[in-house]
Amino acid sequence: MRVAVLSDVHGNRHAFEAVLRDVDAADVAEIWCLGDVVGYGADPNDCVDLARERCAITLAGNHDLAVTGDLSLEDFSRGAALAARWTTDVLAEERLAWLGRLEPKAQRAGAGLYHASPRDPVWEYVISVLLADLCFDAAPERVCLVGHSHVALAFHRRDGERAGGERRYADDAADLSEGRWLLNPGSVGQPRDGDPRAAWLLLDLEGRTATWKRVPYDVAAAARAIRAARLPESLAERLEYGQ
Repeated sequence: MRVAVLSDVHGNRHAFEAVLRDVDAADVAEIWCLGDVVGYGADPNDCVDLARERCAITLAGNHDLAVTGDLSLEDFSRGAALAARWTTDVLAEERLAWLGRLEPKAQRAGAGLYHASPRDPVWEYVISVLLADLCFDAAPERVCLVGHSHVALAFHRRDGERAGGERRYADDAADLSEGRWLLNPGSVGQPRDGDPRAAWLLLDLEGRTATWKRVPYDVAAAARAIRAARLPESLAERLEYGQ
């Protein structure tokens, strides 16, 4: 089965729609979203609708949990907290209720799905080999998918060895046939790896391969929407730089 893995949409409708068009051309059986459907962007209602319509499974991210009131806004940066308050105010009640029913982890087709990590599905950023090693020890699944860091990454551990890992770029591929893997598709709506293009991962479960994808989208339109909503200027500016 071929699957599209997405994460960290963050209310960016323009990026989400561009990724979905790319996914449609890839002939996948399902779309899996690892959370943070809403967050920094100005189109949370549209993004919730797209996730509900297109994704076979959607996890709760920390920003989703902030909007539903399940996490304290004191745990977030000022800009993230302001965006969460605004999102709560503009999100339709039915869509807010849908977000409230999501969980931060799941298992599907033998893969582990976690918004952040197998050890802490809500908050842990897996951005080092040391943390990846600890996650491999904690995870029951051979292949785990994580988001949260907004950076496309792959960590790998063979039996009896320490984990290794590296950043992944557009069209990079990994052979998943041996060892244990922890894969991050990168962010749809707010990449932080220096590439402003929206990111997603093509996962072939039968062929045991993963391929990282990047998609250009209308960054200027997404930034204009943030400014029109009077959200913090930094949230608009960082889209252009992929930071």
